[in-house]
Amino acid sequence: MHDIRIIRDDPAAFDAAMARRGLDGISEQVLRIDDARRAAIHAAETAKAEQNAASKKVGAAKASGDEAEFERLRALVSQKKSELASLEAEAKQRDGELTTLLMTLPNILDAEVPAGRDEADNVEIRRWGTPAEFDFTPREHYKLEAAAGLDFETAARLSGARFVVMRGAMARLHRALAQFMIDMHVDRHGLEETNAPVLVRDEAMLGTGQLPKFAEDSYETTNGWWLIPTSEVTLTNSVREQVLEAAALPLRLTAHSLCFRSEAGSAGKDTAGMLRQHQFEKVEMVSITSAAQSTDEHERMTGCAEAVLQALGLPFRTMLLCEGDTGFGARRTHDIEVWLPGQNTYREISSVSNMGDFQARRMPARMRPDGGGKPEFVHTLNGSGLAVGRCLIAVLENGQRADGSVALPEALHPWIGGKTEITASGKLA
Repeated sequence: MHDIRIIRDDPAAFDAAMARRGLDGISEQVLRIDDARRAAIHAAETAKAEQNAASKKVGAAKASGDEAEFERLRALVSQKKSELASLEAEAKQRDGELTTLLMTLPNILDAEVPAGRDEADNVEIRRWGTPAEFDFTPREHYKLEAAAGLDFETAARLSGARFVVMRGAMARLHRALAQFMIDMHVDRHGLEETNAPVLVRDEAMLGTGQLPKFAEDSYETTNGWWLIPTSEVTLTNSVREQVLEAAALPLRLTAHSLCFRSEAGSAGKDTAGMLRQHQFEKVEMVSITSAAQSTDEHERMTGCAEAVLQALGLPFRTMLLCEGDTGFGARRTHDIEVWLPGQNTYREISSVSNMGDFQARRMPARMRPDGGGKPEFVHTLNGSGLAVGRCLIAVLENGQRADGSVALPEALHPWIGGKTEITASGKLA
């Protein structure tokens, strides 16, 4: 959410920032509503002052026996009371209009975000690992004999499209990957493990930017709760309406949770296999920092996600997203794309974003500077560390053998009872 004072002070600069987001001349609309709101507030304050002044004189007129003046003043008080109610209602309406509009405007992009319209214009920062060369044509994960435990037919009978039932080796490998990631982030990277609800209220979804603009992308229950699309929602909102001490920052959190997304607007995309699901699991990272810390923290968090793939021996590349591909609430985003030999391409497995104070203003969440002073908005950051299902896909496809079996990364062996492979018959061995 944006500070209206900044828009008032320099509407041209705000318009230039929004133009990078594909929005033209938005400050005019914002300031028109703001002017009407301020005018209604000023008129209400004037009416209130006039009502109070007349009220003070009513008693004196009554005491002096001046019935005409008494009746005039009493009528004036009644008139101003009615005017005040009308003006306060108008001010409240205008305030709601302004808040709704500001809530739907995207974050201002970091100056280093490159120009561009879509993912084709993203800039590669670095890559790690060399994709393996196979002496056979590599297949996608759902076509491998070793992945027989991925049951899409049963899932379709239970829930419909874009769900999966995992059995046997697939279920255990999926669980092991999540355990491996969460332990790595806690033990090596110093994040605090958190277990939080997957059902949240409107305020939590508003705080991280899922509402009001992206309501159709999430699931709402009949009693008003929302199923979280990512535990970014719960981890970030854990500091809502708080004033944190500067010495406590950065606050680094991680959680393994179920996530739910309607995938609105993605009809026809990635329908085969388990690349894009309505229900999936993710290990999330969230950092709460001061403004001075957030740029360095963004690099640190990206490194934490990259370290998971390095430990698993999975080739990847890290991309800086361009203007047109950067998400609504982000100032700057790094996408980490893992190599999938079955598709012969890199696919996103993590997005790590610096949100600046955009979410903190919506929650709100502040910090008290060292040495005192007025509380300041914190900066919030989030990133996948990693998407468990997509990591499972990458392990299967990169470890596949010609006979249909899959070699498993050495780093995972302790989490799967020392097993080293999944046989062509779908068993851990």
